[in-house]
This record gives sequence, structure tokens and C-alpha cells, in this order.
Amino acid sequence: MKIYMIGIGGIGMSALAQLYLARGDEVSGSDRESGPTTEMLEKLGIQISYGQKVAKMPGDTDLVIYSDAIPESHVERAQARELRKNQKSYFEALGDVSRKMTAIAVSGTHGKTTTTAMLTKILKDGGKNPTAVIGSLIKDFGSNFVSGDPQLFVVEACEYRDHLLELSPKILIITNVEWDHTDWFHTESDMVATFHKAALKVPADGYIVANVGGKNMSAVLDGVAATVVDYTKEDVPELKLIGEFNKMNARAAIAAAKAFAPDLANTIIYDSVSSFQGSWRRFEYKGRSKTGAEVYDDYAHHPTAVRETIHGIRQKFPGKKVVVAFHPHLYSRTRDLMAEFARAFDGADRVLLAPIYAAREAPLEGVSSEVLEARIAAERPGLAAALPTFDTIQETLERESDPDTIIVTMGAGDIYKVDDRLVA
Repeated sequence: MKIYMIGIGGIGMSALAQLYLARGDEVSGSDRESGPTTEMLEKLGIQISYGQKVAKMPGDTDLVIYSDAIPESHVERAQARELRKNQKSYFEALGDVSRKMTAIAVSGTHGKTTTTAMLTKILKDGGKNPTAVIGSLIKDFGSNFVSGDPQLFVVEACEYRDHLLELSPKILIITNVEWDHTDWFHTESDMVATFHKAALKVPADGYIVANVGGKNMSAVLDGVAATVVDYTKEDVPELKLIGEFNKMNARAAIAAAKAFAPDLANTIIYDSVSSFQGSWRRFEYKGRSKTGAEVYDDYAHHPTAVRETIHGIRQKFPGKKVVVAFHPHLYSRTRDLMAEFARAFDGADRVLLAPIYAAREAPLEGVSSEVLEARIAAERPGLAAALPTFDTIQETLERESDPDTIIVTMGAGDIYKVDDRLVA
């Protein structure tokens, strides 16, 4: 089959492209610009066009797959309609794949990527040979995709736009449930309802791995047919990763591995998670700046993730000055979780705010990094400063840091590019 993927550089799309390639399909695609994922795909022989101002989709394409970031008005989606090509969203395509395999889906507001990667590593180290689609580039695998048994599928599942419901897992991990994606879920109850529907889909001979006593979980698990496994009861060895939140991710991965493969020895499981190296943009060490500060990058973009990451940094580096460069992601999230964001940085010594990363949204009146700065100032005067560009953030970080400083860039946008300049 000839498959064309619009937005092929997306973290999920690029993993799916590799899955198709592994099963023998002919894959090509397009994206706005090159990056780590497109470079990886091109090394595998996948042809990618950039800019997308002119349609470059081959006329003999059998299936067109598009990411969430690609609107109906996009030139190549319009071309596909004119040519009457079969079009599917990323998660519709992923759902098609999962229905043909024994699927283990990893969902939740926080920790999906790390949990998915840890579970994949446990199963791989235990000889179970999973195929996996993961939401970041994983150091242990050198990719966001693992090629394995075509009947066993470990997949990271996102709740946005109810995408989670496209999947049909035998085992469903729910790391936690907190309000997010507020542009789609207008209330926390809306989000809980989606997770509840996903839990109800798991068959009676399947498993749901969750923090049974966690926030919203009683509503999510109400009336489910599957066996519920409380992952918080698992022991966890010493990890290379920081923070209690990563220990919880490890517990979820361990519980799911035991549910799927009860024959796995604890020594294999614990050795696997304790040696896990981490992933791209999950408290990733980037190097030292020319001022001697240690520089890290993290994907945290929800108040809880921000708060817990800073807490983990404090535990790992007691006595160090912690400076955070934060890139708010989405106007809707910033607006709806403004109060939580205002308190999330309490553990930092200094916070520099980049302009909001709009992604799929248009600007909202009265929502800006300057407004967030003012809300943070109401809690801790002088802690935060909203800056207009990455250049000014870089200059300020260099001016305000020394060898006793930990710099961490945070956010789901491209704030990581500041790190590249700092450590160049």
C-alpha cells in the first residue's frame, strides 16, 4: 500500500510511519519544516517534502493520513478530496492498527510517554518482543518506534478529541486523570467521561491498570468489566529518573507488565526499569552553558507536571539555584489553568516566560504571558518575567546564571531551541 502522511514529522505520525514501513508499505509525506523526527525518517529512506504550500502528494497514493495539526483547508487534504483518496486522522489509522493486534494502551494526563517506554523496555528485555508507538524519542531504543511481534502492540494513547476511544486495548493503563485539553474538554467532568468510556471498552478478560485511589478514578472505573489492578501497590527500584512522579510511572509499567506476562521474573522487571535511560525532552540533560550552569529540557506543560518536575529538581540538586524558562502551550490551557500555573513555579528561584505557543489556536484577548507574570507576582513578587523572544530569554539566562545554577527549559513548544544556543 502507498501511504502519504501530512504532518509526518509529528511525534506520533513519525512513529506510525515507521510501523507502516516495517510492515512493507511504501511511505512518503510532508511537513512544515525539518526536525529530529523527519531527519530520522529520511535516514530510513522516507521521502518528505517541506513547506506544504504546493500539493506534492503522489497521484497513486492509496491512503492519506493527517495529523491533528492539519486543517481540512490544507492544500494536500484538499487535493486528496479532489482525487477521492481515502483520508484518515492519525488516531483513526492507529485504531485500525490496534484492532488487528493485542493492544496495551497507555493513557492519562501525565506520564504517558515514560510509562509507555518503560513498559516497552520491560517486555522487550523479558523476551516478549513488542511493537511500540511512543510519544517521544527514547534513548534506550534510539527512536519513538520499536519493531517487534506484529500481534503485540504497546501504544501511547491521547485523550484529546476523544482519540483514546479509537483504540481497542486488552490492557488499558490510566496513569492519572486531571483536567487538560480545555479547548476540547470544557469541564473536568467531560474529560472524566471520556476516560470512563475508554475503561468500559476494555473486555472482561482484560485489565485496567490505575491508581484506584487517585483523583477522579472512582468515576472512571465505575461499572467496568475488566479486572482493575492498583499500580500504587507495586515496589519500584532506584531509577535514573528524577521525582516521585517517575516512580509512579514505573509502578504503572511494572503492574501492566505483570498483568500481561505473569511469568516475567521480578529481577528482569526491576533491572529493566532501573536501567531505563529516559527520553527526548523529559528532563533531558543538554550540557553546560558558557556560564557553567547545567542545562536541562523538559516537556512539562501542565501545572501539575511543572510543579512536580521542579520538586524533583530540588530533590536531585539541593542548594542549587533553579531557573525555569517556560513556554506556555495554548491560549485556552493558559486561560483555564491560570490560577494553577500561578502557583506551579513556587519551587523555582526564577521564572522566565516566553510568549504563548499558539499551536492550533488563535490568540485569545486578555490571555498572555504578561498576564501570567502578573498572576505569579501576586503569589511571589519578582519571581517571574515575561520576555518577548527566545533571544532575550537566552541573554537573561546567561546573565543570571553561574556554575551553581540549574537551568531548565519547559513546555510543549520549541523552547528546547534555547538550550541548543546555551550549550553550543
